[in-house]
Amino acid sequence: MKTIQRYTVAMILGLVISGISYSVVANDTIIIKAVGTWGYFANYPTHEEPFWNHHIAEVSGGSIVGEIKPQDELDLRGFEIMHLLKNGVFDFAFGLPAYAMQESEIFEGADLSSLVQNISVQKRVADAYFPTLSRAFEEKYNARLMMLYPFPSQMIWCKQPVNSIADLKGKRIRVFLRTLGDFVDGVGGIPVNVAYHDVPNALAKNLVDCVITGTMSAYTAKLHEITPYGFTLRVGWGLAFGAMNLNKWNRLSESQKALLKREISTLTENMWQQTATEDEIALACLSDGPCAIGEPGNMVLTQPSESDLRMRDTVAKEVILPRWTERCGPECTANWNRTVGKVLGLRAEASAR
Repeated sequence: MKTIQRYTVAMILGLVISGISYSVVANDTIIIKAVGTWGYFANYPTHEEPFWNHHIAEVSGGSIVGEIKPQDELDLRGFEIMHLLKNGVFDFAFGLPAYAMQESEIFEGADLSSLVQNISVQKRVADAYFPTLSRAFEEKYNARLMMLYPFPSQMIWCKQPVNSIADLKGKRIRVFLRTLGDFVDGVGGIPVNVAYHDVPNALAKNLVDCVITGTMSAYTAKLHEITPYGFTLRVGWGLAFGAMNLNKWNRLSESQKALLKREISTLTENMWQQTATEDEIALACLSDGPCAIGEPGNMVLTQPSESDLRMRDTVAKEVILPRWTERCGPECTANWNRTVGKVLGLRAEASAR
């Protein structure tokens, strides 16, 4: 019932906004109603909101006008956003592959936990897998994939000290992707799927001992106030997407399409470039500084040892990749081997039974 009510509110909000907008712009103006990620993370105020609420109208001379709200302000969940995008309630959505995984495991393939450690390699992986995800978005959600971009490194933040990967054994660790759950399970931990807005409550009630989330996300959400220990083992990138309802895309003129593709390409490149620098900034801010964006969090950070890194790589190749292969199936796996696998020099195969 609550889900239906939220759908109704979102539809009414969209209609009201559109009505107001059409009263103040020319008849040939295209209004794009968008939903962003989280307002309290850096991506929304730095990139998503300025692009849609200001930039696109300026560069298009008012031919395209965007209107965006973050998902937390709209009280929407990921799976709801995808259905609203498919049905045209929203014209454009930013989000994470987890929103779409209930439709197909293929959406996990560009950001399998622990396989990629270098952001330039992650960019090559995203480019290689883009056509695969593009087809999946069109088939499953009537949407055109416009961009793939990363959140900063996904690392581990805990209530108690973690000095090595072995210390994760037995700990209940918050995850938001199944592939992250495979990592936690592979190192002997207990994966617990918790939405980010529920993380503080889960920590307070001792439902989880540690949290996996991005470095900058951890700082901007002040996670250091409740998890004073960080284990800086990179276990993923939090690769995200921007997608547009296909019916709305087809309403654009050829010149509008060309402009939107060009501007989104620039936005994407800017997001990749910023993410490449954010780990260093965020980790300094989480610990004892210097911090140019706020007060230091005074978190105690522990770097993984060489043996920790070797164990992570072993878990990635012997647990995470084979499990995903089994979930995704032979055709999906063959496609991954031709695309991502070729970039990484890896071959996905199901575990021997």
